[in-house]
Amino acid sequence: MDQAEQLRNIIKASSQNSRPLARVITVTSGKGGVGKSNTCINLALQFKKMGQRVIILDADFGLANIEIMFATIPKNNLSDLIYKGKNIKDIITWGPGDVGFISGGSGIAGLSNLSREYLNYIIQNLVELDAIADVIIIDTGAGISDAVLEFLVASGEILVVTTPEPTSITDSYSLLKSLNRHPRFGKENSQIKVIANRVDSEEEGKSLFHKLNSVVSRYLKLPIQYLGYVPYDNQLLDAIMQQTPVSLYNPAAKSAIAYEEIAATLMNKEMNKKLKKRGMAAFFSHIVNGKKSG
Repeated sequence: MDQAEQLRNIIKASSQNSRPLARVITVTSGKGGVGKSNTCINLALQFKKMGQRVIILDADFGLANIEIMFATIPKNNLSDLIYKGKNIKDIITWGPGDVGFISGGSGIAGLSNLSREYLNYIIQNLVELDAIADVIIIDTGAGISDAVLEFLVASGEILVVTTPEPTSITDSYSLLKSLNRHPRFGKENSQIKVIANRVDSEEEGKSLFHKLNSVVSRYLKLPIQYLGYVPYDNQLLDAIMQQTPVSLYNPAAKSAIAYEEIAATLMNKEMNKKLKKRGMAAFFSHIVNGKKSG
């Protein structure tokens, strides 16, 4: 039995289990510094307020943005599960608001070199995340690296964070162009949603989306959705300086309310009726199989 078949068997067994699969949301951006990690954390906190169990996987390797903003240093990371025999609960760090996060370390880069037994162990552990969390948010690196694209291809739900800066819009288009060209990307199996960050008004947020959507629909024929906007907010900047998410620092802040509205939209049943939950086993097996065939 090859590794791909082994993974398929694990996923089949997990899908036949009566417990529900977690919703996996991948957050990305065409360039750094546009507020991607802030978006992950504040959406996680808003989901938590709505009664969801949430875990963030910090896959922005080399940049510990999540742990810095949570002012928490994890004892273990994904590499410890892969190489040191830790189990999934050992590598979850619980931050403010009872939101869990997992530091990716450099673990995923070595997945393609692992034995079948190791992969079996890892995927079986990741299946356990579906029992621990209702929503898993993946914070990718910024840009169009192979590692980022692997996460996006594996994801059924992608949030693209962009700002009004012309370079941010251009880089968001370049990211979507690279994703659309990826040989394993299926647009029919993915939902791409755009968040306009650091805008002055709702009108500017919608205008930003229309600029991006006009070139994406014309040249890529790729459907994208407008999810909402987050206004420029000094309270958010103050919260960052205090290493506290604005949703906790000041729930009445303009940006915190915007995150609350975006989270509510994401939880809207009408918006989600065509969304198929994959769970973490299927998500990671897609990445592993891609590395094997690459």
